[in-house]
Amino acid sequence: MLNENIKAIRTSKGLSQEELAIKLNVVRQTISKWEQGLSVPDADMLISISEVFETPVSTLLGESVAETKADDLRVLSEKLEVINLRLARGKAARQRAAHWFFISLCAAIAAIFAALTVLNSPYLAWDFSQPETAIIGTVFHAFEWLFVRTAPLALIGAVARACLTRERA
Repeated sequence: MLNENIKAIRTSKGLSQEELAIKLNVVRQTISKWEQGLSVPDADMLISISEVFETPVSTLLGESVAETKADDLRVLSEKLEVINLRLARGKAARQRAAHWFFISLCAAIAAIFAALTVLNSPYLAWDFSQPETAIIGTVFHAFEWLFVRTAPLALIGAVARACLTRERA
């Protein structure tokens, strides 16, 4: 009788054995054993089952429960709601990550600008007659030249994207 009631109420609530097992923090095989009458839940678990089913324990232990068809539309809408919540959380997490990425990019650009300003092109005083110094000085000058010309646009873009990806209250 208990096994039949658990199965009937579970199916009427639109729950699979796996979903019920997750809610009760047991494995699916345990639910299967209860429904087949191979084992019975202990008293604490009966209380947990009754809370999940929103049914008194006496109903679980009492007469057979008439198996009712799950309200398909309600069950479907609840599952869609769960999916929508997961998607919304994922979108919010991606938006936060993008926001902090753009803030970090702004900070990195500002730090490099500050470093280049403090260094004040030290390679200009180097002796370029040595090949190693000439190559390093040329690479450093090329980086500085390229950075000074592209970084302002990158900074403006990063600030704009950081503003656009911030969370709205």
